[in-house]
Amino acid sequence: MKRFSVLILSLIICNIALAQTDSLSTQRPDSLARPDDITPTLAIFAKGNGAPVDTLDVGDGRVRIVLRDDNTWYLIKNVEALEDEEVFSENWREHIVNPYIGTPLDSIPYRVTICLVDSVSRFVCPHKGRVFSKFGIRRGRKHTGCDVPYPTGTPVYCAFDGRVRLAERHKGYGLAIVVRHENGLETLYGHLSRMDVVPGQWVHAGDLLGLGGSTGRSSGPHLHFETRYCGHAFDPEWIIDFERGELRKNVFVLKRSYLSPYSRYVPETIDDEEELYLTEEQIKAEEERIAREKAAMKYHTIRAGDTLSGIAVKYGTSVSKICSLNSGLKPTTTLSIGRKIRVK
Repeated sequence: MKRFSVLILSLIICNIALAQTDSLSTQRPDSLARPDDITPTLAIFAKGNGAPVDTLDVGDGRVRIVLRDDNTWYLIKNVEALEDEEVFSENWREHIVNPYIGTPLDSIPYRVTICLVDSVSRFVCPHKGRVFSKFGIRRGRKHTGCDVPYPTGTPVYCAFDGRVRLAERHKGYGLAIVVRHENGLETLYGHLSRMDVVPGQWVHAGDLLGLGGSTGRSSGPHLHFETRYCGHAFDPEWIIDFERGELRKNVFVLKRSYLSPYSRYVPETIDDEEELYLTEEQIKAEEERIAREKAAMKYHTIRAGDTLSGIAVKYGTSVSKICSLNSGLKPTTTLSIGRKIRVK
């Protein structure tokens, strides 16, 4: 941090020298337009209103320093340099929700440490509210995201900085947008009523992506939000507290076992440090436990004359247990023929 501060100070001093030299020369190599109230002499020492007056590259060029006329500065990303990053070129397809099809789960490390926010990156909750339909298995199908209800026309914001990879109507998602981020994550925003971005467009956290709606396979206005890594979805609640509209942590350890529709977020009961240093054996053991639970699951397809009590007797369980395994199912629910429900 001390070295970085020295670097910043050196760059600012160099910039002052350049400004002085510029005032004595008829040539103006710096084409960045200055505000009218800023003169090319020692005006950098004058107290301004915070307008940017110059931009300097730092390190490998992916980050730039913007100098303000009030002697302050801030960091920004250089999207021209980011365009050359592999994350924004490999498996980049603008009309497929999952361009990583065929990438086996076991090709992903047992754990991946992902930086979500830093000095040049921030987070904005796409829509704050209570999740009413969670990630996991729903009515016998994979539900690969979280559903947060909201009225049609409600603004939907980008969660992190990134680049739009997909923005079109797509099957059950309706109008959907997929944004890819520098850390390898992708976020998906579904059931929109309007889209305000196009593929290839760079976006920042908090930028308006579109408006909420109920397009596609939807029972009512809500935001369907997904988080994916290498095409594999994981529960967004591992990283986002939607009710508070906040990130749970700035650095997230993604365990491979999370990349399963049978792995939901559970409130942490261990210290963050222990989470970071889980052994591969522990993570593998968790994967095996999930696999055993998956193998033990049983489903029943509703037929004419079926009742919950009769189904419970058939599978040696109880009505209350069956209801707990199926979101929205109650003892008084009318059973629809053909519906598949989980019984174990």
